[in-house]
Amino acid sequence: MNSSIIKSVLLHLGLGGFLWATANIHPPAPKVMEVTLNSAIPEPDNAVSAVTVDQKQVEQKIAELQKKEDAKKRAEDKRIRDLERRAANARKQREAEARNIKNLEQQRKAKEKEKAQAEAEAKKAREIEQKERAKAKQAEKQKQEAENAAKAAADKRKAEEEALKKAEAERKKREAEAKERAKEAERKRQQALQEQMLQEQLAKEQAARSKIRQQQVVSEVDKYRALIMARIQQNLLIDEKMKNQQCRVNIRLGFNGLVTQVKSLGGDKLVCEAALRAVRMADTLPVSKDKDVFEQLKNINLTIKPEF
Repeated sequence: MNSSIIKSVLLHLGLGGFLWATANIHPPAPKVMEVTLNSAIPEPDNAVSAVTVDQKQVEQKIAELQKKEDAKKRAEDKRIRDLERRAANARKQREAEARNIKNLEQQRKAKEKEKAQAEAEAKKAREIEQKERAKAKQAEKQKQEAENAAKAAADKRKAEEEALKKAEAERKKREAEAKERAKEAERKRQQALQEQMLQEQLAKEQAARSKIRQQQVVSEVDKYRALIMARIQQNLLIDEKMKNQQCRVNIRLGFNGLVTQVKSLGGDKLVCEAALRAVRMADTLPVSKDKDVFEQLKNINLTIKPEF
């Protein structure tokens, strides 16, 4: 702004100097011009006076301009000071705001730090709590396991005691049963011995009776064999050619002595033919009503020898 004022002053001074120099060096202006500028034609002294007046007017004009420039300068200075003051205030405000922002940022960071520290402490507290809970849970688990183990041990001990009692009872029962079995075995042994002795006695008696009976049966069988042989010999037609010859035959009889079948088992042909005819001619042969005797006669083999 000072350079503008200086330029303005120099411009006016230059203009004034130019007018003054023009008035002293050049001749008066032509009449036409004087008529134009002024209604009366000035005299030479009047020209000097006019120059002096113009100089004063220039100086006055310069003074006015200077005054205006000073006022303008003062106003500009005031405006600049106001601007600088407002800028300083704005700067101070910005600095205050910056400090406030910085403080807020510091507070925010402090709060974040406090929050992070609080969260860390809370996390640590939670971890400690979790560990404590885990320890408590582990302790409770161990306590429960100990109680379960104690209960299991008590149950096992009780079961073992019951098993021992049961085993003792079983042992006594087995001993009693063994004694009872021994008594029963001895009784049965004695009974078996008596039965054996009785059986042996009965067997001896049975053998004796059987022997007697066998002898009787054999005797009866021999008797009826002889009777059957006699009946066949009665019906046997003999020839000299049969002398010293024989034939073996098989005869099957019914319960009443009826001949159901007769066949040759081998021998002299003539004797066999004669023997078969003799059996068929007899039709029935003597048999015993005794079952045991009949059993040995119902299917009988005989050797037929012609008697001369």
